[in-house]
Amino acid sequence: MRSITGKAMRRIATAGVASGVLAAGALALGGAASASTAGAAHGHTTYRFSKLDNAHDVTFNQLLGINDHGKIVGYFGSGAAGHPNKGYQLLPPYTQQNYLNENFPGSVQTQVTGLNNHGVTVGFWSSMNNANMVNDNHGFVDVHGHFRTADFPTGSPASPPVDQLLGVNDNGIAVGFYTDGAGTNHGYRYNIGTGRFRPIVDPNAPAASLTAAAINDIGGVAGFYTNPATGNTDGFLKQHGQFIDLAAPGASSTMALGVNNFDEVVGVYTPSSNSQALDGFTWTPQRGFTTVNDPHGIGTTTVNGVNDRGQLVGFYVDRAGHTDGFLASPQH
Repeated sequence: MRSITGKAMRRIATAGVASGVLAAGALALGGAASASTAGAAHGHTTYRFSKLDNAHDVTFNQLLGINDHGKIVGYFGSGAAGHPNKGYQLLPPYTQQNYLNENFPGSVQTQVTGLNNHGVTVGFWSSMNNANMVNDNHGFVDVHGHFRTADFPTGSPASPPVDQLLGVNDNGIAVGFYTDGAGTNHGYRYNIGTGRFRPIVDPNAPAASLTAAAINDIGGVAGFYTNPATGNTDGFLKQHGQFIDLAAPGASSTMALGVNNFDEVVGVYTPSSNSQALDGFTWTPQRGFTTVNDPHGIGTTTVNGVNDRGQLVGFYVDRAGHTDGFLASPQH
């Protein structure tokens, strides 16, 4: 599959399933867990980092969401031909026995991208695993084992179609995006109970390409869009009637990928000084941006999810070239 848009995240899979941040990628598993302690964030908070890889494929794992009970969702497999994305849930205490497969019935590839505290997960699936990693993507909802496809009813889809659900809150509202035939992303809300869709746009530029990546219980939506003033990819938080642009200082690109009920936003940015680097971040209205990188990430960390306990999940590329999932727990 592919990821969303941005080289560090791979939630889509080029038209198929991706991982991480809506880039163009595939899925991956992790291997055995390991831990280390790293740098200051949140002012005086440090994080304890644990590598979490599914043993089915220790070369490629992406962790994409975490709820308040510590349950994590993600996938393994790069999405290359013969290495399809395969979704899973991971339960505490994060042993290999607690990786639970979760794949859309009949799919070739699946990425599980978001979950809430009531047993609902969302993601996207593909019927393809092409060598060029250009595959169809379809959003899905899984309510206690009952799956259904949830694609925005557009009259102008991309070919093959790209539609992904990326986050869901405790009120049963999911968010995601679809890509139209011109290659523009359109964010939307999806009410799981009623089956109704509602667009999410930048009020100052309704036609701008926009991806909705996460939603909290207050209805705040985080994601990224094309800033019409600069042409750059910026993150955003849309809440309480405000559309807040999030551009990390000195970054050429910023993507917001997760948000909790305390308006803590997480994501990834690319420093303008190094177009190959990827730095994870947290952002709050009080503290602004703080860089958060896994110590084993060699400048390739993406933070993809955050819960109300301040725990972070995401992924990085290590020195061996493997994509590893991580959990970062705050140490106060």
